[in-house]
Amino acid sequence: MLRLTDLKLPLDHTGADLERAIRTRLKLGQGELRRFTVAKRSHDARKRGAIALIYALDIEVADEAAVLARFADDAHVQPAPDTRYRFVAQAPATLAHRPIVIGLGPCGLFAGLVLAQMGFRPIILDRGKAVRERTKDTWDLWRKRNLHPESNVQFGEGGAGTFSDGKLYSQIRDPQHHGRKVLEEFVKAGAPEEILWINKPHIGTFRLVTMVEHMRGTIESLGGEIRFQQKVDDLILEAEGSDRQRIRGVVLASGEEIRSDHVVLAVGHSARDTFAMLHARGVYVEAKPFSIGFRVEHPQTIIDRARFGPQAGHPLLGAADYKLVHHAKNGRAVYSFCMCPGGTVVAATSEPGRVVTNGMSQYSRNERNANAAIVVGIDPSDFTPFDDSGSPLAGIALQRALESRAYVLGGENYNAPGQLVGDFLAGRASREFGEVLPSFKPGVTLGSLDSALPDYAIAAIREAMPAFDRQIKGFAMHDAVFTGVETRTSSPIRIKRDETLQSLNTTGLYPAGEGAGYAGGILSAGVDGIKIAEAVARSMVGG
Repeated sequence: MLRLTDLKLPLDHTGADLERAIRTRLKLGQGELRRFTVAKRSHDARKRGAIALIYALDIEVADEAAVLARFADDAHVQPAPDTRYRFVAQAPATLAHRPIVIGLGPCGLFAGLVLAQMGFRPIILDRGKAVRERTKDTWDLWRKRNLHPESNVQFGEGGAGTFSDGKLYSQIRDPQHHGRKVLEEFVKAGAPEEILWINKPHIGTFRLVTMVEHMRGTIESLGGEIRFQQKVDDLILEAEGSDRQRIRGVVLASGEEIRSDHVVLAVGHSARDTFAMLHARGVYVEAKPFSIGFRVEHPQTIIDRARFGPQAGHPLLGAADYKLVHHAKNGRAVYSFCMCPGGTVVAATSEPGRVVTNGMSQYSRNERNANAAIVVGIDPSDFTPFDDSGSPLAGIALQRALESRAYVLGGENYNAPGQLVGDFLAGRASREFGEVLPSFKPGVTLGSLDSALPDYAIAAIREAMPAFDRQIKGFAMHDAVFTGVETRTSSPIRIKRDETLQSLNTTGLYPAGEGAGYAGGILSAGVDGIKIAEAVARSMVGG
């Protein structure tokens, strides 16, 4: 099989056009092209009105060796990579202890799935509820202002990714093609097959709910055990030398102890009480940079026109996205994050008396507004005004302070504080909405956002918005709406691990995914979960 890359065709080409282009590109005679499949399809929208589709194709020809010889110096004609997944181990007939996975977000889900597929019958613990019940609890906040601290956008089956755009792309290095395994398992669970080949695949919340349930069923059918509303309050540890310890199990909030020598920690980026417990128990934790900012909403049509010109609305293009970066004069990087075309801004808090925003969209991406976080990078030196103790958990203090301030600015009823972009840039409070109506539920309270973030972040965003407007006409439109605050772009800590993927100082503990600082999105978290499952399996069989 050959892999042909960078084959460009006009947006409205036919299937016959594609086959003809393959024959021409590879100089194939009649009957030499046997079959082909699309490995990847993206688009090049740099020329307005002349958008091209770009293909990578896996092709079977009559004489592969001859074609490779003919294109020996062509980097775009190569043998197709082998992306098949191969299990690294098989569980022995008897296990002294089953592995434990804490958390059932994308990372824990794939760690549990792959361990189950290798026969290790993992025990998976999640502090939240099953995804259907969790969805009801989440809507209870959005519709009735009732927060469920253990069942919300952050906690429960499927993790934070369930209430998101369902993006399935990442910039991580993936030489072992673990990302392909993630996508294939999602397709088995009910995702559209197109996620295997479109350039920026996404699923959307409603489809994710059903898929997560299907994958849970697969794990259980393979002997895995999934237990909801089972919060881990402590670790069972024993000393292992002067500066190391070994995990022997976990203690649940109920007091129950579960013994295991292999514990995967996939708790997500908002498990603040768990982070505090780990730090108190001597597990090595360090502060790490993350970002803070606001959600911004525009009419999706403005983004579509700016990106696609006269071809906006074409069914193959869908709703347009964007990725923007500006380096402000005060040294801060401002960038768009988690852009959700045709989506909504959602309430994502997990603690009473705090307001947090996030973005979500369905598979169709057909809501009126586009939204994205506009965030400013911060590092541990910025945490000191909020916690000067030197604790690696100081970033949490910053998050909590900003989220509490947003709660007050919103009216102390889980409304989010908001401001029109034009008013924000002019330094005046907003009094009424214009063309853009915010999608955040339960509601948005207009005013000034100047006190919602540190001064350096406000200044950097004010500088960035006109710069972004030069890239996307209308981005700084007066009626666009900022909603605050976005504080959970990534984990505020990193639970460092060694070359075996175990904690630096706690043998048998495997920090994983976003909460440990090793992923940033559904795909990368799933990939990390697979890597962790492989590391656990090797350790358990002595490999």
